[in-house]
This record gives sequence, C-alpha cells and structure tokens, in this order.
Amino acid sequence: MCIDLHLHSYYSDGTASPAELVRTALDSGLRAIALTDHDTVEGIDEFLACGRESNLEVITGLEISATHREFSLHILGYGVNHTDPGLAEWLNQLQEGRTSRNKQIISKLRNMGHNIQLEELQSLSQHGQTGRPHIAQLLKNRGIVPSVNDAFSLYLRKGGPAWADRFAYTAVESIDMIHRAGGLAVLAHPGMLAQQTRAFPLVLAELVERGLDGIEAYYPAHSPAMEKSLRSFARKYQLVVTGGSDYHGKHRSFSTMAGKDKGFCPPETLLEPFRERLRTRQHVNVQ
Repeated sequence: MCIDLHLHSYYSDGTASPAELVRTALDSGLRAIALTDHDTVEGIDEFLACGRESNLEVITGLEISATHREFSLHILGYGVNHTDPGLAEWLNQLQEGRTSRNKQIISKLRNMGHNIQLEELQSLSQHGQTGRPHIAQLLKNRGIVPSVNDAFSLYLRKGGPAWADRFAYTAVESIDMIHRAGGLAVLAHPGMLAQQTRAFPLVLAELVERGLDGIEAYYPAHSPAMEKSLRSFARKYQLVVTGGSDYHGKHRSFSTMAGKDKGFCPPETLLEPFRERLRTRQHVNVQ
C-alpha cells in the first residue's frame, strides 16, 4: 500500500477540506496520510477527527518556509503537538508576515492599474492562511491573466513586479521549534534545493548537524536518479525517509494524491522507521 505524507487543505493553499482529504485518501487505498499546511495547524483537529472514524492512519504536520544561508527551503514538521501554546505563538509571527506581504502585493498590483481590493482576496480565501496562490487565483478570476501559472510568471514570482518578501525563520530555528513541539523535522522536496545549488551536500550536512531528522526522498518531481541519491544521503546520515505528493487540489491540476494507480506510491514500509524515530523524539521531550 501507499502513503502520502505531504498534503495541503484549504487552511493554507489547498482547495479541499481536511475531511475531503481523508475521504480521497480512503478512495485511493492509502495506508497513512499527513496534513502539512503552510505555517498553520488550524485544520488538524478536523483531520484527526475524520481519521479516527476510518482505518486510515492520520499524522499531524505542517510545512514551514525557512531560510538557510542564502537559500529558501521548506521544513516539514511531523507528529507535532498541534495544541502546544509555544508552537501557536511561534507560528503567529509567520502568519502576520503573510498578511503583511499580501497587503504589499495588492498595493503593487493596484499601482500597476489593477483595481484589486484586499477584501476580494479575503473573500476568496475563507479558511486559514492566505498567500500568493490565492492572489494568483484572484488575478485569473478577474481576467487579468489567463491562468494561475501566468499570474506567477508575470507578477508574483520572486523578482517579479508584484513580488514582496516576507518574514521567515531560519531552518535551524524551524527545526528547533518542531522538536520542542514533539515532532520530527524533515526536509521537503530536497531535489528542488539540489537542483538550485551544487552545495546541496554541504547544506544537508549542516542541517543534519543542527538536528534534521529526515528527508522527503519520494516526491513526484524527483527523477529515479534523484530519489536514489537522496536515499543514499538518508543512509549516510541515518535520516528517516518520507514521501508525499504535495497535493494542493484544484490549484495544481497536474498534482494528484498518491496511489498505486496514480504512478506515485511512497511505500508503507517507510512508516515503521518513521514511527520509531518519532517515539524516540517524543521520549526525549518527556525527559
């Protein structure tokens, strides 16, 4: 059976509810899934409640946008205590950073002659965190661009005319917070970082030294050669291996949840080493 440990709901930039993700996973015959919304755990209670009503293993999670040196990367936090007040306070600064960036982007678009109101964006995104994908969808809905991809390439990409930076913690700070919340810190879609810089082996070694627990070797955009290389790194550094589709729903028509008939199937054999590492992490926290 397959697992999928990288899913987004409408509490960040996905289009499905946590309950819908659970139902889709059941229909796809998955063994386990994780909800990993960006910078929020708001959908976790619904996710866990729906999981308890099924035979599906559901795992708490989130995805944090972070920095390391001059690089941008994403850290997945698995098994976190989503009710931890310290985690909520820590995430609040990230969420405020998103809100501030949205205002800057809307202001830049208005200065370019696009009469877009912040209220329109808030109406489009009715749950959780709002970000660039929602702005891209708004631009498409208004007929300013033909597609969401065009919105990014013409306006919202890094360095684009409507680009605005936002607050981000460092990868080290993110790993530390995930650990304090009782979770495992896993580098998301590392192949993207490996393609960005030849220094990837050094960057990975630095993150491992700072407590990184795992690496997402199974990812739809990873070639077989990349997957093999990442699994080799995992053995070298004794990292857990995870896999996920990065499913966002309708926002990304090319993306589907994992499944044997979908051409992407992280194996359920990844679960036991993952569980053991998580038990060890949580035992350390109790001590």
